[in-house]
Amino acid sequence: MFKENNQPELFSFEHDLPKKMQNKLNNTQEKAFYHLIFRNIKEGDYKVLYSDVASRPNVPVNILVASLVLKERKAWSFDELIEHIMFDLRTKVALGLTQIDKVPFGRATIFNFQNRLEEYQLSKGVNLLETTFDNLTAEQLEKLKIKTDIQRSDSTQIAANIRKYSRVQLLIEIILRLYKILEEDDKNKISEKISAYSKQGSLKYVYTLKSKDLTHELEKLGKLYGLMLNELKEKYSDKNEFKKFARVFKEHFTVIEDITTVKPNSELNSSILQSPDDQDATYRKKNGKESKGSTINATETANPENKIQLINDIDVNKNNVDDSTILENKIDKIKEKTPNLNEMHTDGGYGSKGLDKKMEKHKITHVTTAVKGRKSEIDISIIQNTENEYTVKCPKQSINSSATKKRNKAHFEIEKCNTCPLKDKCNISKNKGKFYFSHSDYLRNERNKNILKIPEERRKIRPNVEATMQEFKAKTKSGKLKVRGIFKASLFAYAMGISINFGRIYRLVVEKGLDSIDFLEKISIFLFEFVILYFAHQNTDRKLILNFNF
Repeated sequence: MFKENNQPELFSFEHDLPKKMQNKLNNTQEKAFYHLIFRNIKEGDYKVLYSDVASRPNVPVNILVASLVLKERKAWSFDELIEHIMFDLRTKVALGLTQIDKVPFGRATIFNFQNRLEEYQLSKGVNLLETTFDNLTAEQLEKLKIKTDIQRSDSTQIAANIRKYSRVQLLIEIILRLYKILEEDDKNKISEKISAYSKQGSLKYVYTLKSKDLTHELEKLGKLYGLMLNELKEKYSDKNEFKKFARVFKEHFTVIEDITTVKPNSELNSSILQSPDDQDATYRKKNGKESKGSTINATETANPENKIQLINDIDVNKNNVDDSTILENKIDKIKEKTPNLNEMHTDGGYGSKGLDKKMEKHKITHVTTAVKGRKSEIDISIIQNTENEYTVKCPKQSINSSATKKRNKAHFEIEKCNTCPLKDKCNISKNKGKFYFSHSDYLRNERNKNILKIPEERRKIRPNVEATMQEFKAKTKSGKLKVRGIFKASLFAYAMGISINFGRIYRLVVEKGLDSIDFLEKISIFLFEFVILYFAHQNTDRKLILNFNF
């Protein structure tokens, strides 16, 4: 049964501390975290996870959510989180715990909470921690009066907590894990065929192979996979181990006239299963670095007039999804959350036809600091005059275009082209003065020139978002998460987003020389809660409470 943790307690262990310790505690990050994050978590958003039937109340949601944020902020394991809740006064303060001997949950409780979050996302398509991130950020942007008209976006690869498997080792490991869950009769049918693998294990077996043996080994595994698939699919098709087995069979082998053949390496794509422990991890090689896992994409405010910039959108995807596709899928929501957005800064990897159309639809100027693909040696400009009329300019001519059935055509004067010193480098000249283009070409042309249309001081604001991406990776071990699966990677990302924004706000307050918590706000809140509880206990008329003037 869902119950909100909104009952204030009048007395806390803090009041038993010496005054000097109280003062220090009141000016810690943890106390600020309590006021800025913990108190502003909307527990009602999580009501959908719990039964409506009268039953045992849930562990307070704001404690669980805040604990997930603290865990990632401090790079703790779950065991370390529990220990800090038990023995660290600052952690207790951050989570609003008033009793020094109170430990509100154990490992099983927070694991079950994460499972409920995942089940809800699978069924409803909503990540509730993302909802909390959005709610907190919206309130912070409003209270701090942060301008959202200019933003910047970037991504970083985050590796999953998985072992690196070779192709042969992965195929063997999948067989061994399926074998473990088989009934005894079924084990007996194939035990002899896999004995060489089961005796040594996948890693040791692969170590004994020589390079010249690999082709034969793959062929042998293909036959074994085909045999096991036919023997076991009827009884075990609903088991996760068999589903992985069937997926790997489809990814690595083909069946032609009932004969199983091995797919060549060239036919394997980056979406194939990378590990039996993580079905979501994908493979990507970028800038010479290999990664198996996911991608975190973050968008943050970037108006130079803001005192601080806050992350206002986070998205987690498989790492083989193109950056431009990620932003194309998210820009509608970003615009909905921040309607004033009219200028987005990214690197050249975000350029695409689909995203250009979305940016045009939302009237957002897309500024890229680099251009994808080979740079043209001849500067060609496309200017839109009306919906269907364009002017195309080269260094020597300016021609109005005409519409064809599918595209637009500009016909340059070939005589001028023939006398142009650039003709040997110009595709228009080589095409006898004809230049065909579409509206998408016009949008790409505009995107490539947008950086020259904005003031010079705004042309170098994108690189700062790279530091933001490093803040996400700073809490990982060499860019590798402690968890597996894209959902848990997303929990990490949203928790870190909340943490990063909090850290920026806290540092702003400290740099200004202010108390971490506004004293007048604190005292008024405390007095109000005290009077409400006191008069309620005394059964005093509500009118007296409502008329009480602070």
